[in-house]
Amino acid sequence: MSVAMHRAMKDSQVFDPALYNEDLAPVPIAKRTWGWLNFTTVWMGMVHNIVAYETAGSLLGLGMNVWQALATVVVANIVLIVAMWFNSVAGAKYGLPFPVLIRAAFGYRGAQIPVLVRAFVAIFWFAVQAYAGSQAVNVVLGVMIPGWNTLGQIHLLGLGLNSAIAVLLFWSLHAWIISHGIERVKHFELWAGPLVILLGLGLVTWALSTAHGFGPIFSEPSKLTGGAFWRLFALSVTGLVGVWSTLVLNIPDFTRFSRSQRDQMVGQAVGLPGTAILFAVMSIIITSGTVIAFGKPIWNPVQLLAQFGNPLILTLGAIALLVATLSVNVAANVVSPAYDLVNLFPKKLNFISAGLISIVIALFFAPWLWFNSANTIFNVLGAIGGSLGPVAGIMVADFYIVRSRQYDVQAFYLRRGPYGYRSGWNVRALVALGLGLMAAFIGLFVPALQVLYSYSWFLGVSIGFLSYSLLMRSQSSGALTYLDADGTEATDGGGGLTDLEAFD
Repeated sequence: MSVAMHRAMKDSQVFDPALYNEDLAPVPIAKRTWGWLNFTTVWMGMVHNIVAYETAGSLLGLGMNVWQALATVVVANIVLIVAMWFNSVAGAKYGLPFPVLIRAAFGYRGAQIPVLVRAFVAIFWFAVQAYAGSQAVNVVLGVMIPGWNTLGQIHLLGLGLNSAIAVLLFWSLHAWIISHGIERVKHFELWAGPLVILLGLGLVTWALSTAHGFGPIFSEPSKLTGGAFWRLFALSVTGLVGVWSTLVLNIPDFTRFSRSQRDQMVGQAVGLPGTAILFAVMSIIITSGTVIAFGKPIWNPVQLLAQFGNPLILTLGAIALLVATLSVNVAANVVSPAYDLVNLFPKKLNFISAGLISIVIALFFAPWLWFNSANTIFNVLGAIGGSLGPVAGIMVADFYIVRSRQYDVQAFYLRRGPYGYRSGWNVRALVALGLGLMAAFIGLFVPALQVLYSYSWFLGVSIGFLSYSLLMRSQSSGALTYLDADGTEATDGGGGLTDLEAFD
């Protein structure tokens, strides 16, 4: 299809305006400018954040020793990079975001269900990260403004007035960054991630100095043995995967800008397991140092900085944490729900307006009411992973098993076609989603199967993948049934528009 023909099609409104706008269109090849370094720094900015730090450090608070905690982190990150790679390819190949790609499996109407779940989880995560970062803002203002902390005596919706102001200020910083679009996100990530490493290295130096070397830190005994450790290990790996289970789904939102498959795969390999494991090691060493220095694990970095009693250290450290949280929140928790909301209302929203709406909705999760608990963190992460795992399994099965890595790009924006199914719903995908969710959460509702909840993400992915593959097997030979323009049943031989030059 030529460029001229494509433009003529658009002018005649062949593409359904309810399914298409510029933010949802394939990224033209000329605008795919992200190299491996961009993906590395984006991941550096995302993994170097307060919640990731607290999650890794809290493993010690749950009874693990340093070696056990490190093994848990390494296993979780190996699982994550494999999952990311599998779901990254379609985005880089076709230049399409997650809300569009998911239509191939669920249909243009059915896709709204996983898109809504994904948007809900991302906005939830935004609220958690933003509240964690607002604590750093509160600390900085407390050092700089006399009498600031006394405002905490005035309460507003479960928060001291000083904390409430810090929350609103930090929310506003996110709005300023996202209001400049996706390119501002890319440039912000280039320097935000490395800055946090400097803070981490400073705290590691302190921990090693306090412990007089690595020996005491790595010789601290575990409080867990045998079955108790392995149960916590499974729950913790699932929880750590749950931290990034949202990105497993919407990684195409980033890889659609990649110059090549090699760029996105190399960049993610360096940025995700590489820097994530390094950051977790730093967190674990620092938290272990707090056990030696203060007699208890302190995995909240803001609380740790306050222990030094030095206003300069506290201020510089809090600023670094603030930048870290802005970095992860914008990239991981605003970009994705922004595309999700654009997909729901393509005629009314664009990337910037949808991102700003996401920020406002996040306030209603009120994370300050329940945030500070290691057990709560891992329970929440397990629930998130369990809810998103089946969708990831279905996406991978659809691309690799059912479609043999071939999509019809034009069909994503049409109601009649191979991704239209019956009135926009693929019942098979919905059944597979239900089975995956049942497997992921059955341990919560059947006491005899409680142990299965520790593997919620893995069960969700596996059952979603297998059930969708089997349910679609009768149509997986490349001839998929759909309704054509006059409403009669037709089949698609797996061809269609795959030449992205038509969208340049």
